[in-house]
Amino acid sequence: MVLFVVFITTILFVYGKASGYGLSYAGIGLIFSGIMAFSSYYYSDKMILGMSGAKQIKKSDNPQLFRTVENLCIGAGVPMPKVYIIEDSAINAFATGRDPKHSVVCVTTGILDRLNKIELEGVIAHELSHVRNYDIRLMAIVVILVGLVALLADFFMRSLWYGGGRRDRSDRGNSQSIFLIIGIIFAILSPIIATLIQLAISRKREFLADASGALLTRYPEGLASALEKISKDKEPLEAANNATAHLYISNPFKIQASSKHWFTNLFNTHPPIEERIKILRSM
Repeated sequence: MVLFVVFITTILFVYGKASGYGLSYAGIGLIFSGIMAFSSYYYSDKMILGMSGAKQIKKSDNPQLFRTVENLCIGAGVPMPKVYIIEDSAINAFATGRDPKHSVVCVTTGILDRLNKIELEGVIAHELSHVRNYDIRLMAIVVILVGLVALLADFFMRSLWYGGGRRDRSDRGNSQSIFLIIGIIFAILSPIIATLIQLAISRKREFLADASGALLTRYPEGLASALEKISKDKEPLEAANNATAHLYISNPFKIQASSKHWFTNLFNTHPPIEERIKILRSM
């Protein structure tokens, strides 16, 4: 997260110097990012649930699911979250919200149909661990930061195309041309770098949620068995998109590379399921 803040600040400084607006460009960008962060803090969960087509249910709609969530919440010491279901036969789940008091756990109908009670407990414990570890807040902020980087890059390139930039009278000579070249390079590469940072954070938090979930249930095999079934399920989740893919317990597109090469794995939203299962079964 510190790297992300430094990265965005550097981008704003370079774009400002390249456009001839100096630090004023950075000021506008930081104000805009603050507004986006504030909006995401309060409304990101509603946006994510809307995009996913999830529907809130009551205890009478699925007593077993509710009892599972309630029992694990007592063990984890977190408030009961709202429970949502996505009508999709793919096996997946996610958690969202801004804190444990305003959290949501969402599962697909595929999970309810194809996992047994112990496996379901493992999945719910994993998602409640995201809630208890405040991953839901962290990833919401990261998504906004990644979107901000992409918007800044697009805005900078458009300003060059339509306005041609303007020369700052206090900064004449070759310095602005140098910053202009650096700015164009940043505009091309920064969205990719920001996405790589987002994916790295997402993978680390998945490992942590696996460990915390196993500690909560005291039975790592439940989650390991659930992940095994999820890995064998080749059906993509239709409700998922690139903005929400990292939230799910497993890559919802089912196209995650199985390569062990470090460069290939940089672009994965989740750690390899085989590695997660191996770690769980070694506990």
